[in-house]
Amino acid sequence: MIRTETADEFCKNGFEILKDVLPQSRCDRLAAELSAMHQRQKEAVKRRIGGVRNLLRLSPQVNDVANSYEVRAILEKRIAKPIFPVRALFFDKTADSNWRVAWHQDITIAVAERIDAQGFEAWSIKDEIVHVQPPRGILEGMATVRLHLDDCNASNGALRVVAGSHVEGKLDAAKIGMLSATENVRVCEIPRGGALLMRPLLLHASSPAENPSHRRVLHIEYATEELPNGLKWFERQ
Repeated sequence: MIRTETADEFCKNGFEILKDVLPQSRCDRLAAELSAMHQRQKEAVKRRIGGVRNLLRLSPQVNDVANSYEVRAILEKRIAKPIFPVRALFFDKTADSNWRVAWHQDITIAVAERIDAQGFEAWSIKDEIVHVQPPRGILEGMATVRLHLDDCNASNGALRVVAGSHVEGKLDAAKIGMLSATENVRVCEIPRGGALLMRPLLLHASSPAENPSHRRVLHIEYATEELPNGLKWFERQ
């Protein structure tokens, strides 16, 4: 595995780019299954959709990858704690679904049911699943692996991130505007089979692709602790 950053840089910057995480044969199998699943869901709802949710439950192949030693060890070496996957999503940016994502943080988690607990707020329902914004400490213990099933560069909607922004906590609109205008913005160009590691509180965005083609990404979120007061991660196995 070739690293473009070091583990220390992951802690400092809140992200890291890795090459050669998945073999090409695994990329082929994942891309085939998830693209077909995406197409079926799009036909079922009769509209364009950006991706597919709940893949730890829906796809044994995704569950296998998410729980594999090879993928989990990448994060555990950097976090120095045991981790477990709690959510997996699939995104595909194409000419038919070429969206812009504004600067934001990933501050919402999916849970099995609503149980009020201190610090948990902004409850909502998405695709019939309960979501909530947990306390900052929960988010700071989480990390995401974005596995790229296609080459991803600046022309086809590569993610942009603000290095170091994950240490600022939950950001308001004014702070987001200020940080996204600094020289700390990085474009995360990643080859097929590579991965982007990132903290949920890292400020990130993406632009519509200039040359739309498949930009398929398997997005897997990991946690280091169970939730309090009887709350359960929705996709926890």
